[in-house]
Amino acid sequence: MKNNSPHNRKGTGRNEKKTFNKESFNKKNSIKSGDKKDNYTKKTFKSSPTFRKKSIQKKEEKEGTRLNKYIANSGVCSRREADLFIQNGVVKVNGNIITEFGYQVMPGDEVFFDGRYIRPEKNVYVLLNKPKGYISTTKDEKARKTVLDLVTNASPYRLYPVGRLDRQTTGVLLLTNDGNITKKLTHPSHEVKKIYHVTLDKKVSLTDFEKLIEGLHFEEGLAKVDKISYIEGCPKNEVGVEIHIGWNRIIRRMFSKLGYEVEKLDRVMFAGLTKKNLKRGYWRILTELEINNLKML
Repeated sequence: MKNNSPHNRKGTGRNEKKTFNKESFNKKNSIKSGDKKDNYTKKTFKSSPTFRKKSIQKKEEKEGTRLNKYIANSGVCSRREADLFIQNGVVKVNGNIITEFGYQVMPGDEVFFDGRYIRPEKNVYVLLNKPKGYISTTKDEKARKTVLDLVTNASPYRLYPVGRLDRQTTGVLLLTNDGNITKKLTHPSHEVKKIYHVTLDKKVSLTDFEKLIEGLHFEEGLAKVDKISYIEGCPKNEVGVEIHIGWNRIIRRMFSKLGYEVEKLDRVMFAGLTKKNLKRGYWRILTELEINNLKML
């Protein structure tokens, strides 16, 4: 007697399909044990765990950071320089000297550079309009005020001034924890442009303009300005000076050698950065565009 219940119809359908695949189809195509079908099945089974293993390895690699990048992100030096330090055995991870370039630093690892504990920091770039009376160093033996006293709330990381402005010089000063940018902007080969507003005790003659452009001799070598001119709307004792050398107090020394005394010295531009809309003693974080421009210099 034919059973028309839905349950039995489903069961019969499955059984018939199973019988067809195993017996009719395999018999017709002469598939034997151990031939291509069995091999394909085995390969599929074996490849699955391997795939998962690779996925796990890739995930673990992503969690780590290459040692040279870790050092560079700590503000110590560039990646290329870090490779040299690693090669020379300067770097330790968890107490062990590491000389392998591709070594991965994992979360929780302790990294020491030349005996000093380091950790990656987010790069911060702060522009300060420096007032008089502040030293452009991280600390002063005489307990005088430093520019860091003005930017204490700018970053949770330790900042360093890029170059120096003497105590009485005002104007644009960049502070950052980016070692690469600091080295780039202070190295003479990059010839980073700086513009100063100089106020002197007397009118500057055109003859002295020429002497400053031709250059004056000092212990460090020949010092010369790139451009010099009177400032429109100001007395003739005020001049604008463009220069790229960064020797200590060089502008004051150059004018002093010609018989002038610098009464005021204000840096109005450094590496394309200006103090526009920034009051004296105030600071601001650089924009992404400004940061990119610095990296392209």
